[in-house]
Amino acid sequence: MDDLEYGKRNKRGDWSPNEPAALAPLFTTPFDLKALAKWLPHYFFPWNILFALSAVAYWAWIIPPVETMATLSWGWALWLYAVNAVATFLFFGAFELHLYVLRRQANRFKYNGKFPSEQKSGVFWFQSQNLDNILRTFLSGVTIWTAIEVVTLWAFANGYAPWLGFADHPVYLAALALVVPVIHEFHFFCVHRLIHTPFLYKWVHSVHHNSVNPSPWSSLSMHPVEHLLYFSTMFYHLIIPSNPIIALYQLNYAAFGAIPGHVGFDKVEVGEDHVVDSHAYAHYLHHKYFEVNYGDALIPLDKWFGTWHDGSPEGEARMNERYRARKAKLAAAEARRAARNPQPQVKEAAQ
Repeated sequence: MDDLEYGKRNKRGDWSPNEPAALAPLFTTPFDLKALAKWLPHYFFPWNILFALSAVAYWAWIIPPVETMATLSWGWALWLYAVNAVATFLFFGAFELHLYVLRRQANRFKYNGKFPSEQKSGVFWFQSQNLDNILRTFLSGVTIWTAIEVVTLWAFANGYAPWLGFADHPVYLAALALVVPVIHEFHFFCVHRLIHTPFLYKWVHSVHHNSVNPSPWSSLSMHPVEHLLYFSTMFYHLIIPSNPIIALYQLNYAAFGAIPGHVGFDKVEVGEDHVVDSHAYAHYLHHKYFEVNYGDALIPLDKWFGTWHDGSPEGEARMNERYRARKAKLAAAEARRAARNPQPQVKEAAQ
């Protein structure tokens, strides 16, 4: 497949799509029903329906009986950790094997023309992005993911969370399931802005941003504090009336849903004539420029707060203007401080 039919490649070998990243038409004004109808299939397929089905599969075959979950114990907690670890290895590993190990589509549709394995860096454990990312995923990521899962299911089993049944509340729970991605987007944006504050960025979020050229294993490569904040999206379902299956969907959306944004390719080729869109461009631009696109464009929060970058020259100009304005503001503040606290003149000593 010729990726140049869909985009262009610069002299460094980096690929970008012809069309700029687009905001979902859910909250745009004026409301465009035709655009919404065209977009809706992409809301469900392939990713959201996959993550929703994973929650149903977990509940049907993985999650222990309610009576077991009513008591915290290492047995079922370790069982869930093992399942989550295997699922992560298979799902993340499938993308890594296809795109980065076997390189079955070479660098077609790849935003950054280089592969992480070709670039050694001291910011990573053992100077290897892949090894660093894999270790952080399993040592911290899957562990904290499972801990939050265990606590939430234990709360449901003991009646500490408002558990609604599908038989009694089908319409409400169906609507709640539909907005799981919206809840995730709101939570992710708020957490993401928080950890981009100077202190938290330096000590926490910089771990994730070390992967400037992200790959599948970068998806959950984070500092433990960021893992805790990121996966806490499941805790919304301890407050709002919900169901453990939908709570699992919320958690799995965060866990497995991190892959599309970090896969590093705009499209994943499936056979010779078919592709699956990753919808990763907006988040790739965040990894490239650091201070844009804190959300994933489902809710236009970045547009509302002035941090949206769609990859176009106009988006680049808006970003640079914002940087210039911030630099001028900092310079003016520094000048005011200097005026209020002038440095004393040092007289030369008499010879």
